[in-house]
Amino acid sequence: MQTRSTWKNLDKLYPYILLFTVSVVAAAARESFFLFTVTFSGLLCVILAARGNIGTYPVGLYNCVAYAYVAYTNGLYGEMGLNLLFFVPTSIAGWFLWKNKMKDRVVLMRRMSATKRVGLFVACAVCTVGLGLALSLIDTQKTPYIDALTNVLSIAATFLMMYRFQEQWFLYISLNVFTVLMWSIRWFQGSPEGRMMVLMWALYLVNSFYGAVKWHLGAQKNRDLL
Repeated sequence: MQTRSTWKNLDKLYPYILLFTVSVVAAAARESFFLFTVTFSGLLCVILAARGNIGTYPVGLYNCVAYAYVAYTNGLYGEMGLNLLFFVPTSIAGWFLWKNKMKDRVVLMRRMSATKRVGLFVACAVCTVGLGLALSLIDTQKTPYIDALTNVLSIAATFLMMYRFQEQWFLYISLNVFTVLMWSIRWFQGSPEGRMMVLMWALYLVNSFYGAVKWHLGAQKNRDLL
């Protein structure tokens, strides 16, 4: 009972803790208002996703466009293209896919079979190598294989989220680790946006563990409804 009570309290306070943290750091670092909105909207988007709230899609739509600009100014063209050409349309599609799969204002969560998990892993590995090779041909491209991996994991996780599979969060954990690494490299190379992007993706990483727990519990609860 004590564990359940602790989880409920954490569940209520969690979004405010993360959003307060990023606000304080941005203010202390005197970051631009634009960069603050990129970080804040991105964090709010993933928090809403972790809670199964359909509001994740309209918030994410702004973040996609804004983050694409930041990626462009840092020579991360894979990240830029991913956000403009993939996340913008899937944000719209995801809204419609979730709209009729809600119960008590929370999306109905589910899990994949073991066979589908293996297929997902193989597909991600093959696509990462192929995209990495393509990006490495661009002279100004930074960290092509890390950029490729984060793109592939982002695409796969987005489809899993659109179709309400809890396994998205295992991909997001891996994605966030590598994206923190990618932006850390850009920060040490002198990127003015690097510091806030490292913070944003580090908080995404924290959120992905939270999301994994929330969706595991949600998928268990919904087994008889799907």
